[in-house]
Amino acid sequence: MNRQHGATLIELVVVIVVTGIIAAGIATFLRRPVEGYVDASRRAKLTDEADTALRRISRDLRTALPNSVRVDASGKFVEFIATTSGGRYRAEQTSGGTGDILDFTAADTSFDVLGPVPATGTDIVVYNLYNSGSTSNAYSGDNRQTLTSAGATVAFPSKLFPESSPARRFHIVSGPVTYGCTGGQLVRYSGYAYNEPQVAPPAGGSSAVLAGDVDTAACSFSYVSGSLGERTGTVSIVLQINSVSAGGNTERVRMFQQVQIENAP
Repeated sequence: MNRQHGATLIELVVVIVVTGIIAAGIATFLRRPVEGYVDASRRAKLTDEADTALRRISRDLRTALPNSVRVDASGKFVEFIATTSGGRYRAEQTSGGTGDILDFTAADTSFDVLGPVPATGTDIVVYNLYNSGSTSNAYSGDNRQTLTSAGATVAFPSKLFPESSPARRFHIVSGPVTYGCTGGQLVRYSGYAYNEPQVAPPAGGSSAVLAGDVDTAACSFSYVSGSLGERTGTVSIVLQINSVSAGGNTERVRMFQQVQIENAP
């Protein structure tokens, strides 16, 4: 007669206990590396999010109309007027007495472009000196007019621009843009009306969130316009993003960036 032998209940319990002890030992050794990997992945994600946001802000700021950058009193919002292109206007007629010049003695409606043909946009601005206290303030509309066409000849409704540019330069702009840290987010605002004085955050238009989990208290913008001899300004940006893990640990990524602004009008 063949007899079949099986495991007894005691043997099963012993196997389970021994297996549990081995698993606990392995888990003890693996816990730290796994936690380290998860923390590193979370930090890398935060760093990438902050870096992407700062790159976007920097890219936008480099298109700023000269002397249009301004920061609100709280240091949480930075605003500027975005340019799409620009060029040089005709200030004198040709030797043959031809050519459409930009007149600064009376209202004008068009002028010839010297050099490459500019791209289209929303408005035209001539010689913006907002930060110098001049009446040439694009936010107020002193030196800004709606653009009707852009090409070899730029056309616009009748306008007397207050001051001529020493370099005979003009800019075509698409409107004001604001970046702000509010409600735990980094937000980009665009498509709203020009405001003078600055309104932060601006009303109307559209907004897009660039980064979440932003430490609003640690986020800041500052701007130094620089001297007339330097013709450059500097925007400094501090951005901190926090992330709380399932275990309650807080990861922080704090980044600092400076952007050089061309202020030659």
